[in-house]
Amino acid sequence: KFEDIMPRWLKFVRGVVDSQDLPLNVSREILQKSKVLSIINKRLVRKSLDMIRDIAADEDESKYIMFWNNFGKYLKVGVIEDSRNKDDIVPLLRFFSSKTEGEEYTSLDQYAEDMKEGQKQVYYVTADGKEKAKLSPAAEKVRSRGYEVLYLTEPLDEIMIESVTQYKDFKLVDVSKEGLELDDEDKEERKKKEDELNEDHKAVKDYLETALAGKVQKVKMTDLLSESPAALVQSAYGMSPTMQRYMKAQNVASGGSDAGMMGSFNQAVLEVNPTHPIVRDLELMIKTRGEEAEEPKNFAVLLYDVAALTSGYEIEDSGDFAQRILSMMTTKAKGDVRDAEVEATNVVQEPSEEENFENV
Repeated sequence: KFEDIMPRWLKFVRGVVDSQDLPLNVSREILQKSKVLSIINKRLVRKSLDMIRDIAADEDESKYIMFWNNFGKYLKVGVIEDSRNKDDIVPLLRFFSSKTEGEEYTSLDQYAEDMKEGQKQVYYVTADGKEKAKLSPAAEKVRSRGYEVLYLTEPLDEIMIESVTQYKDFKLVDVSKEGLELDDEDKEERKKKEDELNEDHKAVKDYLETALAGKVQKVKMTDLLSESPAALVQSAYGMSPTMQRYMKAQNVASGGSDAGMMGSFNQAVLEVNPTHPIVRDLELMIKTRGEEAEEPKNFAVLLYDVAALTSGYEIEDSGDFAQRILSMMTTKAKGDVRDAEVEATNVVQEPSEEENFENV
């Protein structure tokens, strides 16, 4: 079981090696340094990759799907550990994407083939599963423009993708990072547009930064969000929520404390969609009720909580979150009761047929 014959990422392969060139009458230590082993290693890796390519090229796609579901993790480890064969392994990787359905996968080659005209980047988002990736506001920013988004749904994916910053001529881009630049936009125009949005909605931006002090690094307005009111994105060197949970679990498992692990959470940037009804409602609350009122404060923190949940983060204080929800529900219910009472007093009861007859 030494890696001089087969690398760790191919340990699922079973077979027999027949060679007349190995000096078997020497110690294991000397044997492991033999040049013959290096040649055998290269040939076995090449044969294994050829075998995997044959499965991938089979007309029956279910065969490779079965292979990927069972051994896909090993290929991801190969991308991380085997720099010599990385370029041969990457085309064999498979991903869920915004254009695949059910248990279908896509490859980087297929992604490149389906790209929009003029597209030069491969977009991806990390999440704890396909369904959560679909709900990600970060993915929405790209999906709404007609771009396909790859879903990386395991902690291992995020480590692996750091080794694949480019595929052929295409750069791989994490859409959950701050400063996303789309292929169909001019960099200067994008910056100018964001500056205008931040200036036009300065009141709500400043209010959110004050109300969420210690929770977010900063608040910025964006027009990339189409359906969600807000999204949490990481700075260029921040960890995704999936990786944060993985690192925290590793730290606790090794006997450490998770107390310092949430520092990376504070690197998050809150991107806000100023055209969304919820954000407009918050702006109106600030203007009419003042910045010291309790309702806009609860509204602002709830906006952050929802953005955190949909972006894949965990709510730090679930009890406080539930209290804010109940408070809003109570306010809404009291308002509906008052409206119903007013309507009831203003209803003019029409006289019955009997009363009409008596009047005649």
